[in-house]
Amino acid sequence: MSSARRMKRLPNKKTASKTMRAGRQSISARVKTIAPGTPIKADLNRAVSHVMKMMVIPGQSAHEGAVVRYIVDHLRRAGCPASAIGTDAANRKSRLGGETGNLIVKLAGRGSMRRAPRRMLMAHIDTVPVCVGTKPVRRGGWIVSADRNTGLGADDRAGSAVLLHAAELVLRHKPDHPPLTFTWCVQEEPGLIGSRQLSVARLGRPAVAFNCDGGTPNKLTIGATGAYRMVIDVHGLASHAGVAPQRGVSAITIASHAIARLDRGGWLGNITKDRKHGTSNVGYIHAGGATNVITNHAVLHAEMRSHDKVFRKRIVREFVNAFETAAKTVRSDDGRSGSVVIAYELDYEAFKLSRTSPAVVEAAAAVSATGDEPVYFVCDGGLDANWTNAKGIPTVTFGAGQHNPHMVSEKLNVKAFEFGCRVGLALTIARTGD
Repeated sequence: MSSARRMKRLPNKKTASKTMRAGRQSISARVKTIAPGTPIKADLNRAVSHVMKMMVIPGQSAHEGAVVRYIVDHLRRAGCPASAIGTDAANRKSRLGGETGNLIVKLAGRGSMRRAPRRMLMAHIDTVPVCVGTKPVRRGGWIVSADRNTGLGADDRAGSAVLLHAAELVLRHKPDHPPLTFTWCVQEEPGLIGSRQLSVARLGRPAVAFNCDGGTPNKLTIGATGAYRMVIDVHGLASHAGVAPQRGVSAITIASHAIARLDRGGWLGNITKDRKHGTSNVGYIHAGGATNVITNHAVLHAEMRSHDKVFRKRIVREFVNAFETAAKTVRSDDGRSGSVVIAYELDYEAFKLSRTSPAVVEAAAAVSATGDEPVYFVCDGGLDANWTNAKGIPTVTFGAGQHNPHMVSEKLNVKAFEFGCRVGLALTIARTGD
C-alpha cells in the first residue's frame, strides 16, 4: 500500500461503542466454545518460523511457484484434503504469464457454524525484485534482511504467513467455524493482476473478506483509490538530424509538449481542481536510438488516480487532449505532423465501505478482542481488496507489522506480526455479521 490518510473516528461514539462491544462479545464467546474445555491458541512460534522461511523463498511476480508449494505442503501436513486445494488460471490470463495462478483453499463449515455465510481471508505471495536473495534475521524485536542490498519481503509474506497460521490451526484443532476460503494471490505488485482474475464462484461466493497486507494490525483500510493505466504511442517523422532536421517531426518533442502542457495546467502530479483531488504520473518513456536521427517513435506509460470516478476520467481526458494537441502542433517545414495512439484501461476501481458494514464491524471487533483499538483508513494506493470489493465481496484490509515495503530498509515488527496472527485467527473462527 502507498500513502494513506486517516479517517475521522465514528461520529456517534455511543452507537460505535455498542456495536464494538457486540462484535467483541461475539468473537470472545466463539473463541471460548470452539473446542471442549480449551480455546484455540495462536501458535506464534510456528507462525514466526513460517514467515522467516517464506521470506527466504524467491518469489517475485510471476515466479511464485515455490511459495505455493511451501504453503500446500504445510496445509496437507495439517490434514487439508487435496480436493480442497486448487489454483486458478490467473497466470494464463496475465500479460506476464507466470508459474502459477492464485492458490485457493475452500473448507466446509463445522459444527454450529457450518451453515453460516462463507468468509474469506486473503494475502498476496509475490514480492518485488529487490527482495530476491533476502536473508532474514531477528534483531531485537524486529526481523530484517542481513544483506543490506536486499529488501525483506515481509510485503506480503507476513500476510501470507498469517493466513497459513490460521488455516493450520483450524485444520488441526477442528473448531466450529463458518465455511472458509483462504486465497493467496499472485502478481499483486505489478498491478493487482491475480486478484483481478479471481472468480467469485470459484471462491465459493464469500459474504465478506479480510485482506492482510501492510502496516499495523489495528489499521483497518476500508477504502482505496481507483486508477487507470495508459500506454501512449507517439509517431513522428524520421529525418537526418544534421542535414535536414526541418524535414522531420520528433516524437520526443511531441511528448515533451504534451507533458509540459499537463504540468502547466495542473494535471500532472498532485491534482486539485474544483475541490476534487487526484494524482497522475508519466513513469516510463522509451524513445530513439541515435543522436543523428530525428526520433520518429516514442512510447510512454502513465497512470491516473482518484477516489472520484468522474474526476479520474477527466484526468484521462486531459492526457488524451494534451497528446493529441501536441501531435497536431509539432510540424515539419512542409507542414507534416505526427500522430498518437492512446490505449488505457481501468487498473482498479475505487471503493469505500460503510463503517457499519458487517465486514468492517467484524474486523474492528477482532482487533478489539485481541487487545487494541481499531483505526480506520482510506488508502491512496491500490490493494487486492480493490478487486474483491469490485466483484461484490466487501473486503477490509489489516496489517501484520510490515514496515518500509519495497526498500532495502524493510523490516517486520515481531510483536505486531504476532498480533496480526491473533487477529487473523479471530476472523477465521468468528461468526459472520451476526
